[in-house]
Amino acid sequence: MVDVVIPVFNEERALSASVHRLWAYLEAQLPVAWRIVIADNASTDQTWLAAQHLTDTLPHVEAIHLDRKGRGLALKTAWLNSDADVLSYMDVDLSTNLESFLPLLAPLLTGHSDVAIGTRLAPRARVTRQLKREVLSRGYNGLIRTGFGAGFSDAQCGFKAIRASAARKLLPLVEDCSWFFDTELLLLAERNGMRIFEVPVDWVEDLDSRVVIRRTVAEDLQGLWRLRRAFWRGDGVTRDGVGDLLASGLT
Repeated sequence: MVDVVIPVFNEERALSASVHRLWAYLEAQLPVAWRIVIADNASTDQTWLAAQHLTDTLPHVEAIHLDRKGRGLALKTAWLNSDADVLSYMDVDLSTNLESFLPLLAPLLTGHSDVAIGTRLAPRARVTRQLKREVLSRGYNGLIRTGFGAGFSDAQCGFKAIRASAARKLLPLVEDCSWFFDTELLLLAERNGMRIFEVPVDWVEDLDSRVVIRRTVAEDLQGLWRLRRAFWRGDGVTRDGVGDLLASGLT
């Protein structure tokens, strides 16, 4: 079973068309059992009604409603309450080409990797977005590589998957409930010796994005500093001690 979570906040206009498009792709292309989970995090428009309509009319579609806002919170809640073997998510605008979804899942289904991410910064990726967003993205990911020695190239692409066994170990350690959730999850995965697989993607920027850039940048920088201090203290190791052998080199 593969869960595809779509976190949404005030997306009544885009939700139905995107879910129908995703449903048709999964029905035609995915060779394993799957489920779409719409995670509505405190929308104030008609998003929840739209989500309920989709669950009533399409098989393999479920929805959950949260009273608190936060993409990270929506993902954490949906993933921790899932019985699927592989957990994934993608942004509701489907900015990333769906043809990359099977390559994203493959290393997790075979046991090759623990986490898989789409990357917009690999040489074979094709990206259409504003220059300002491109510069911010490359600068942010460069900061992660400098400050943590990270081996992954794109922390924030909204196109990720993780084995449920790895998620159960990492999610209790993830503190952020907003946009820094992705970065924190990946840095914790690396710290604990988990394998992260990258898939170059085609990606087109959604100009109707709900991201408030200035506030998100400030929160991300605060998150990086919080996590850097935590690693210096020796924190961020999963309960079963997977990261013990790496801790001395990463603190």
